[in-house]
Order: sequence, then structure tokens, then C-alpha cells
Amino acid sequence: MSTIAPKFRLGYFIKAVTDNIFWSIIILTLAGIPLMQIILFYVDLPVVDGELVNPFLALTWLSHPDSALPLVKALLYTDFFRIAVFPGFGFAALLAAGTIFVERKMLAKLQLRVGPFYCGKVEGLLQLMGDGLKLISKEIIIPAKADKPIFIAAPILFVGTAAAFVALIPVAPGWVVADVDMGLIGVFAVIGFFPIITILSAWSANSKFPFIGGIRALHQMVSFEIPLILSCLGVVILTGTFNLSEIAASQSFFPWIVFLPIGAIVFIICALAELERIPFDLPEAESEIVAGWLTELSGMMYGLVQLGSYVKLYAFAGLFVVLFLGGWSGPIIWPPLEEQLINDGINLGPVSAAVPGLPFFSIEFFSAVIWFVLKTAAVIFFILLPRGVFPRIRIDMLLQIGWYKLIGLAFVNIFIALGLLYAGVIGPGGLI
Repeated sequence: MSTIAPKFRLGYFIKAVTDNIFWSIIILTLAGIPLMQIILFYVDLPVVDGELVNPFLALTWLSHPDSALPLVKALLYTDFFRIAVFPGFGFAALLAAGTIFVERKMLAKLQLRVGPFYCGKVEGLLQLMGDGLKLISKEIIIPAKADKPIFIAAPILFVGTAAAFVALIPVAPGWVVADVDMGLIGVFAVIGFFPIITILSAWSANSKFPFIGGIRALHQMVSFEIPLILSCLGVVILTGTFNLSEIAASQSFFPWIVFLPIGAIVFIICALAELERIPFDLPEAESEIVAGWLTELSGMMYGLVQLGSYVKLYAFAGLFVVLFLGGWSGPIIWPPLEEQLINDGINLGPVSAAVPGLPFFSIEFFSAVIWFVLKTAAVIFFILLPRGVFPRIRIDMLLQIGWYKLIGLAFVNIFIALGLLYAGVIGPGGLI
């Protein structure tokens, strides 16, 4: 039986638009303004004309661009902005959403099938939003015999651990949530929580398929964490620091992948295993154990794990860029603005405004962020590529690769770094 599509009626369309405007105004009035007022109470507000701005005056100033500039500066330098927006979780989640869309379209092209297309007219761009709304609206089903507190907490802990990983990745000079001297050690300390969360989630489900997947994930992650750590030691030897910002800054002339290609290869292979990506997707092998340790997760609990997985993917790609590809280093993409325009603007430290009422970052900052994002996107592409071209390997082959071949290659990489250092090629007094 054929169905007739409903006709377009202008009256219904106008009614829908006016209803949306009405409810947007109501929500903004009842929720948006009070939320903004609450946030202003926790922001370190600036001193203007010798007087500390209070939240009530700040709320009034936000409607005037010139007066809002000091408030924008104060917001950009708050811990809340760095953690929630940039370069923290919000920035990582945005890249993760883009990664999901690109992966689905890329795999469709590689496998000669139709990818997300029919929801929205721009390459199926709205399909991602539709899938997100579907996960949010679906019922969360908890198995009757599950250990409910641990089962519910595991997806939240997974996303939180991924966010902690992101907090250690520098995106631009001075722009990192947690710039600690032992940043690389902190990264491996955070990564060590993923096997624990995975096995807890699998065990708490009280089901055989999640438990088998959890055991596989535990073996896999532990087997590849050691060569992953060893692959980074060559960079530490040549730079003499564990600080990720200093490691990125040390590559202003050349990336370390030029001298340590073996370490870079070992890192990428170990990252694939840590991310449970094909060909190392044994913990979630759909053709063998349904969905592995994710089998009993439903609704937004499953959505949180997927979000954490793609945020973790971004963090690994960003770490590779910082260690081996020079981080944010690169030529200025476009010429800097004329000095007179900058002098006419409002100086806010790293934030300036050449056009009154329009704050923007320096050209150097934009260039650094663009280079970091481009390099990270390229690494993410190469991490996604094996899913469309490689089959899954056996568990015995996986363990043999991790415990024998990659550890051996990682030690070769360390010996190369020591040779470059003691031969005087790189380091204090070296040729480079």
C-alpha cells in the first residue's frame, strides 16, 4: 500500500516556528538567566575603575559588548572554562562527535555501502544528532542480578577517566587543563584505571558474555600498556622532561618521529589495542560474544561508554601529536594583523580585541590550535582506517605481539635514543 506524503501548510509551519520561539523565551527566562547568575557567583570577576564587579552588575554588562570584554576575559581564565569548554571535555567531545560522523561515512565509502545520509540533506549530518537523542530517550535496563551500584557507576567512571586523560593534553602554549611537571607519568597513571573500570563493569553485570569480554580487555590492556610506556621513553631521554608542554615545545624545528620512527609505530599499535579498535577488538567481538563487556549496557549508559571511548581516542591521538609530531608547532597560517589595529584594540593579555566589542585570540594562538587539530585529525584517521581493511586477530596472536614483538621494538627505540644522545647528535652540545 502506498502512502501519500502530507502537504506543506504555511499556517502549520508558522505556528511551529512561533511555538519554538515562545518556549525558547520561556526557557531562557526561567532557566537561562538564573543559571547565568549562578555561574557569575563562582567566576573571579575583574576589577574595573578600582571597584570589584559584582555578579548583578556583571549580568547587566553582558548585554553591552564593550562592557562585557573584561567579563569575557575573566571567564576564559577560569578553571571551569578550561575544564568544561576548552581545551577540556567540551573541546574533546566536539572532536569525538565529528570523529563518529567521519568514521561512519569513511567506512561506508571503503565498503561500498550507504552510510548515514537520509537524516538531513547535508551528507546525513543530522543523523549523529538523531542517534544521540535516541540514546538519551531510550530506557536504561539494569539486569536483575547485577551489582547495581557498580554497574551504574562504571560508565560514569569511564567517561570521567577519559576526561582526566584529556586534561593532561596541551593544545596550545599555556592552554592545558593540568600542566604538571610529571605529565607523562600522570597520563599512564590515568590509563591504568581503564582496565579496572572495564573488569568492574563486566563483573557487575553478572552475565557470561560481559565477563568474557572483560577478561579479554584486562589481558589486552595489561599486555600493551608496558610497550606503550616504553615507546615514550625515547622521547623522554632526548628531551629530559616528563612535562608534555615542554616536550611539544622542544619540537619547534623537527618532530621526534624523524629520529624515533620505531617508537611512533609501537605507540600507534599499542594505542589501537588500548582503544579496543580493529584488529584488536576482541573484548567487543560482536560475532563471538555479542558485544563483550558492553552487552548488558543500554540507553545512555551505553552512550556514555561510547562517548568516553571516542574522547579517549582523541586523547591518544593528541598524545601522539605531542610526543612525536611536534604538538602545536607549525608556521603561522596567515599573516598577523597590522600593528595599528592591535594597538587600537583592547589589550587583555593573550586575549585582545582589534574590533570594539569583538574579543578574539592572537593569531599565534589560532595557528597553534589549527595545527594541533589538523595533526590530531590525521592521526585519528589512521587509527580509524584499520577498521575498514583489517580482520580481527586471535587472542594468542594479540598477546604474542604485545609481550614479545612490541616490547623488543620498544627497547630498540630506547637504544636509538641513547645512541643519539651519547653520540652528541641531539642534546646539550649536540649537532642539532
